[in-house]
Amino acid sequence: MAKTWFTADTHFGHSNIIKYCNRPFKTVEIMDAVLIRNWNARIKPHDLVMFLGDFAYKDKARVEDYLSKLHGHITFIKGNHDNNNSLDTRILDMTINIANRNFYCVHDPANASLKYKYVLVGHVHNKWKVQVRERSTLINVGVDVWNYSPVDINEILRVIPKSKVFNNTKRKERKEG
Repeated sequence: MAKTWFTADTHFGHSNIIKYCNRPFKTVEIMDAVLIRNWNARIKPHDLVMFLGDFAYKDKARVEDYLSKLHGHITFIKGNHDNNNSLDTRILDMTINIANRNFYCVHDPANASLKYKYVLVGHVHNKWKVQVRERSTLINVGVDVWNYSPVDINEILRVIPKSKVFNNTKRKERKEG
């Protein structure tokens, strides 16, 4: 059975991202190779991948090469660095229902709709993994906080109970019940 995976912010071909995010790679070639290896170790050819922005940095010539090496059927949500990489990504956000929960997916948390209880984002790299805003739990699916790998829905669900939104909801249900 096909699985659904989430990821963001690979920045293939972007050598400066190593410095900006303190990634543990000596060169962009090593980083790209590790990201591809980690991706393919988890994702099977028939799996679905929701990619939440910033696939490759200004590298039109190599995007097809990266895509040819990666497993899965990828749906791209546009990131702020996806204007010049030839993906022609037009999806800015979307909602996906998995495990009887609606997950709102968008690249930049600043553009997140907080009417959703669960919001999946990228853009923030290694700044945080889970953040609570109002009644929403934002989960960063970027590679920098998931060991340079895509994350599946079960891993995402495991971090949700640690948020205040989930815990407050459970307390409220106990008081009312």
